[in-house]
Formats: sequence, C-alpha cells, structure tokens
Amino acid sequence: MSDPATTGPADTFAGLGLPPLLVQSLNREKITAPFPIQAAAIPDILAGRDVLGRGPTGSGKTLAFGLPMLVRLKGAPSTPGRPRGLVLAPTRELAAQIEKALDESALSLGLRLACVVGGLPIKAQAQRLARGVDLLVATPGRMADLIAQGAASLADVRVTTIDEADHMAELGFLSQVTTLLDQTAKDGQRLLFSATLDGGVDDLVRDYLHDPVTHATAPVGASVATMEHHLLHVRKADKWVVLAEIASRSGKTLLFVRTKHGVDRVAEELRAAGVVAGALHGDKTQSNRTRTLAAFADGDTPVLVATDVAARGIHVDGIDLVVHVDPPAEAKDYLHRAGRTARAGESGTVVTLVTDDQRAEVAALTAKAGVDVIGVEVRPGAPELVTLTGAREPTGVPVPPPSAPAPTAPKERATGPGARDRRPGATTVRSGGRRGSGAGAHGHRNRGGR
Repeated sequence: MSDPATTGPADTFAGLGLPPLLVQSLNREKITAPFPIQAAAIPDILAGRDVLGRGPTGSGKTLAFGLPMLVRLKGAPSTPGRPRGLVLAPTRELAAQIEKALDESALSLGLRLACVVGGLPIKAQAQRLARGVDLLVATPGRMADLIAQGAASLADVRVTTIDEADHMAELGFLSQVTTLLDQTAKDGQRLLFSATLDGGVDDLVRDYLHDPVTHATAPVGASVATMEHHLLHVRKADKWVVLAEIASRSGKTLLFVRTKHGVDRVAEELRAAGVVAGALHGDKTQSNRTRTLAAFADGDTPVLVATDVAARGIHVDGIDLVVHVDPPAEAKDYLHRAGRTARAGESGTVVTLVTDDQRAEVAALTAKAGVDVIGVEVRPGAPELVTLTGAREPTGVPVPPPSAPAPTAPKERATGPGARDRRPGATTVRSGGRRGSGAGAHGHRNRGGR
C-alpha cells in the first residue's frame, strides 16, 4: 500500500497527503476544499491508524474514509473474488451511493470498484467479483451470501470501513458484521463511522478497533446550524389539506410517514391531488426503490414519501424541506429524519405536523433531541404556512404513478487497468450533487462534502 508524502497547505486535499492524480480528479468534480471530518480523518487513515469517526449526516464522511482507502489500496493487485478493501453499509441505497461517490476517484487511481447488495441478481454480482475488485461496497447479508456460495473471500481485506454502525445495530446486523470482520486480516486496518455508540456499537469499537483515534465534528445529537425547525399545530380536520399544500411547493420535499401502508396511501392521495410523489419503503422491490430514489434525486419526482428505515439510505443533495407527517417515535429518529436536509453546509427546514392530542408528546421529543423548535398555528392557505414552507394550492389534476422507464442500451466505458465494468445488477443513484455521502451526476458540485 502506498503512503504519499504530504505537500501543500493542510486545508487542501493535496496538503492532506492525497496523490496528484486523485486531487486532479476531485478538482474536475469541483471538489476542492476538504470538510472538517475529511481534514481530520484522512491523514490518520493514510498513516494506517484505526479511526472512529463521529459526525452529523452530510458532514462528508464518505470521502473521509473512501479517499484514503483508495490510496492505501493503490499499487497492489487484487485476485478474483478476493477484494483488498471492504465498506459495509446498512442499506442498499447507501451502499449504492457510496459506490457512486467514489467511482471517479477509483478510476483515477486505476482501481476497480464494485457494489453488492440484496434484491439484485447474485449471479451477476459473483461474476463481477470473479473479474477482480479492489474495493467492494456491500450490505452485510449479501456479502455473507456471496461468501457462502464460494464467490468471495475476505482473507485479503486489509482495510475495512463500517459505515453508519448505529443503524447497523438498529437493524440487527451487528452479529453479521462481526462475523465478516472475523474473516478479514487480524492486523488489518478498521474504520468505523457512527452517529452514536449505543446499541452495541461501543462493543464493536472495543473488540475490533486497535488503539483508534477518534474524530468528531459535532456533539452527538447536535442539530445542524443551518437548519430551522418548526412545529405546525393543525386541526385533525385540516391536516390533509395542509399536507397537500406543503407538498405542492417548489423544490425537493421529503415526507416521513410511520408505516409502509401509510406511505403508499399518502403518495396515492398526493398524486390524486396533482402532486408528483414517489413512495419508498422496505416492501418495494430493489429496482423500484432505485428508480424511485433516482427520480427524486434528479428532480423528476419532487416529493418523496418514506418510512424511517428506507430513508436512512437517502443521501441526496438539494432537499430543502423535511416534513414529519407522523411525528417520530424517538428523539434520535427525529435527528436522523432531519439530517436529510441541510447537508454539507446547505440550509434546510424541518417541520412537524402536530395535532392537538400530540402536542405534549412532540414537545418532549424535540426537547430530548436538543433542537430549538418554534411552534405556530396554521390553517390551509395561512400566510404563515406559505412563509415557512412555500406551500401553495395543489392543481387538483391527478398525475399517474411513476412507471418503469423503457430499457436503454448500456453506456460504453473506456477499458483498461483503470476502467470499471458496467455490471449487470449494479446499483447507482444519481443526484443533483456530490456532497455528504451522496453521489451525483448532474449540476454543480461544491467542495469536498461527499
């Protein structure tokens, strides 16, 4: 593994020790200045240290671990089915976006990158691994399946990242994670990123990280300074009309609903009112989830209705309003939902629709979350509603549900040592930017906050 010398100011990627080819690739993507978590973590990861990273969503952790991982893997070959770097992510959507965020950087260094997740053909993923992969991004279940089939081995893995470890714990994946970690090199480098250390994450740190250096960009549970929080007190009889007006606004809007059935019902009712809305939850097929998220990221579907679990994989730039249609169950759920906006230095607004019977519950929840929240009474068409959310009356002209796009021929890609195959079954999500953990292909990409 290579370990480049540091050149240039410490507030640049070159100054952090990244090689010129990689810095040039970042510059082409308009990513020129590292975010705090990147400036803190990259030198330690390049030096081979185990790192525990703690920071709010949108702080740029994907590049913080991904770029130095690629540099550490540069210059040594990987054999078929035996990657040398591994990133474990809790959701399919997050894994896909990590892959997309690191795609161009990997190509610039002549490295092969791939993503394997559930819900897509495992045979195609096994074939991709057989062609050789340097850095593999995976969900724990699919990684275990590929190993069980003899299509993959982790014996050569020298650098492993566990991303969103707290969410791994919430989904019950930690036992799978530890089983996979036990199959990597005992003296390998381990990187772990988590918003909190509860739910067994602290045990994971203690058992698998060796003398880790900790980097935190904000206190756990802190709200983003560029984010506004409001409680919209509504009568039950007005709640639907108010929601339809909010969803009719201009811009990307993310709506949180407690149940999968509720997600489908809200999306259907919004479409009947004339709002182009998509639905995202765990019962959707992977192809549907990928298509729905891509349409939201590209702006073709400006409103996305989602459950908590599905939305944890949403890392899309440009979401300027998050709406708690149903108040979350816990304070940490509030923060996770809210973290989908105000990413990577952008501003955003979070509103919670609160009926009379929910006031005490929501007041206690937001206090526990540590957010400075403002409550206001709103009715349909109220000026305060328009000022806070940009609400406007829906057209009332029904729109059809999203349909599957017509098949298109795969794009050609350059071949050679640095070229990455366009794999059957690969998952990619395009968004309007490349900050935070998200990945994009369109629009202006600013700084280093991927």
